[in-house]
Order: sequence, then structure tokens, then C-alpha cells
Amino acid sequence: MNLEYFIAKRLSSGASYKSSASATIIKIAIVAIALGMVMMLVSIATGLGLQQKIREKVSAFGGDILISNFDGNNSAETINPIAIQQDFFPDFEAVPEVTHIQAVAIRAGIIRTETDFEGVMVKGVTSRYKWSQIEDYLVEGRFPDLSGSLNSEMIISRYLANRLGFSLGDKVIVYFVRQEEGKPVPLRLDIVGIYESAYQEFDKVYLMTDLRHIQRVNRWEKDEVGAFEVFVDDFDQVQEINNRVYENTGSFLRSMTIAERNFFIFEWIKLFDFNILLIIAVMILIAGINIIGALLVLILERTRMIGILKALGSTDWMVRKIFIYNAMYLIGLGLFWGNVIGIGLIAIQHYFGLVTLDPSTYYVSAAPVYFSWTYILLLNIGVFILCALMLLIPSYIITKISPIRSIRFE
Repeated sequence: MNLEYFIAKRLSSGASYKSSASATIIKIAIVAIALGMVMMLVSIATGLGLQQKIREKVSAFGGDILISNFDGNNSAETINPIAIQQDFFPDFEAVPEVTHIQAVAIRAGIIRTETDFEGVMVKGVTSRYKWSQIEDYLVEGRFPDLSGSLNSEMIISRYLANRLGFSLGDKVIVYFVRQEEGKPVPLRLDIVGIYESAYQEFDKVYLMTDLRHIQRVNRWEKDEVGAFEVFVDDFDQVQEINNRVYENTGSFLRSMTIAERNFFIFEWIKLFDFNILLIIAVMILIAGINIIGALLVLILERTRMIGILKALGSTDWMVRKIFIYNAMYLIGLGLFWGNVIGIGLIAIQHYFGLVTLDPSTYYVSAAPVYFSWTYILLLNIGVFILCALMLLIPSYIITKISPIRSIRFE
């Protein structure tokens, strides 16, 4: 063990500053680093968690990529049909990153009751529909059985059920208007399930039933659908995968990612990255300022010791390392308690969801958290290195201390 490390360890022990004037400042520095670490861990966990949860929810109800007709409009309603016989359906062999593809069709309609009416979007799906993507949001009943002959089963959101006074088992009549006829076409459906996703854009308008109902209302052939929803194995690469999907579909088809179809939502959640970086920068700056203050106080209190060490032949860098090691120990102590408290808060939120959010604004009812040892380790290493580098500047003051004057210093 070298001399600098031994002296630094003695300085870092409680006995060396327990009764000194620097004790308060040192404790403040440790607390500042700990609190800064807590803030950074919580901001990263909640920011990434919210991004991931919103993305997963939007993807679950609409797929990562949508393949639709080129001459269709930009609304959610699928007007022009597509032949279901495609080279990429049901297995997209040309793009192995595609994990699942399903046919859907959407038609706008109106639900009318004795006291109220509501515009809705009826989403038709087939037996290939990936119900597992939304099974966590099913709060009552079950999903429609689409494996056999055509039936009237459908699921509706809790929002629409409460607004229109429906409950499980009720019959609902949806009216569609054909432009060529100008008169409503009724469709009777039975509620077999109620879902609640807190994804308001979907909950407020969508109900889901057999795609064959939409084919009959639209007067399509049995082999015609509205669009294809595509799921991929790595959402971080969805744009690159979408480019390859587009290259391997027909010339009259287009493909769009969920980020392109929900531009404002994804631009909004991108702001979380800036907020996280801003919080990290501010917390590191505050922690650095506090540890610099603690180091300067230690240097001031140990001026006479610095002079003695220099008089005994120690170089400026050897003496600087003593105080830098001491300050690095304090940084490590602050990081330790910051990690204990921060990870504890993240775990509490994950298991108990104590912090709630307004689903109409954040698309979730409880603040989600994302936990990964990788980002925790990288954050700790980054904070430690940056704070340690900040110590090089204030420690330079040691080179200006004269041994003769410092030994006489009281």
C-alpha cells in the first residue's frame, strides 16, 4: 500500500474529521452526491419506462408497421381493400425480423342508444390476431372466438361501455353508412369482453370484432382485407426493417411505422431523452461543486500537513493524490447510499405503483419504471469519473502552498 493511499485512508476515517469544522461540509457533499444519484436513477428509470410502455401500448393495438393500400387516405379507416393473397402473408420470409403479421380492416360507425349516440371505429380481425399483445388489458369477459363460423361477438373499451351504459353480455347495434346508398346499415354485436388500456386514442373509439362483418358491410370479397399489421423483433431497428418491408411488398402498397402514424406521440416521448440528459447534467454539476467545496476545506484544514509532507520530500503530485483519493472515497460513499435509496424507490414503484399518472395525458395510470443493471453500472462509472476529474482543478492549489509558511500556519 503506497504512502498516499495510506494517508488518504486515514483522512477518510471518521476520527480524522469527526470533530473538525469540515465534518458538516463533508456530510453535505456526501448527501448531495447521494441525492443526485437518486434523482438520476429515478429520472432514467421513469423516463425510459414511460417511453417503453407507451411504445408497447401503441404497438400492441396497431402493430409496429402497417401495410396498406397506396391510394387510401391517411385516416384510421381502411377504405380500399387489399387482396389477402400476398407473397409476404402469412409468413414474411423475405424479412426474417418480422415475427408476426395479421390482416385487419377498420370501418367508422355510430352506436345509438335510447339516450345517447357515439361515433366509433369498428376494427375487424381474424383468427390470426395476436390477442396475447393485449391480454393484460382485458378487465372483464374474454376475447371473441373467431375460429369457427361468423358470430356476433366483440370486445369494447370500458370507456365506451361506461359512457353508453353497456355491460358484459349486452347487445350493441352499430350503424354504418354506405356512401353509394346514403342509408344506415345496422350490425348487431354482443359484448363478450371489456378492455381498458389507458391508451385514450384507442379506448375512446375502438371496438373489435370479426373481420368478416367489415367485409359484408363494405361489400368486399372474402379474400379482401383493409391492411396488414406487422410486428418486428427489435423495435430499435423498426425504420430499417420498414424499408426492407416496403421493398418486398407490391408496388401499390405502402408501409408505415407506428412512429410515422403516431408522429406527435413519438415526438413527445423523444423529449424525455432531453429531460433525462438535463437532469443528469445538473445533478453531476451540483455533486461536483459540493465535492470540490469539501476538498478545498480539507486542503485548508491540512495546510500544515501539506507543508510537512513537502518538506520531507513529497512532490506536489504525491500530495495532490492524497486529497484526491480522500475525495474519491467520499464520492464512492455518496454513490453507495444513492444507489441503495434510488434502486429501493424504483423497486417500490415497480411492485406497488404508488405514483399514479393521468392516463388521458400519459397513456398509463401508474408511472412505469425500467430497470437494467447495465445503465446503473454505466451511470455510476460516468458520475464517478466526471466527479473525480473535477477534483484535479481545485487540487492544483496544493502546488502553491509553501512548506515554510504552511508549517508555521495555525
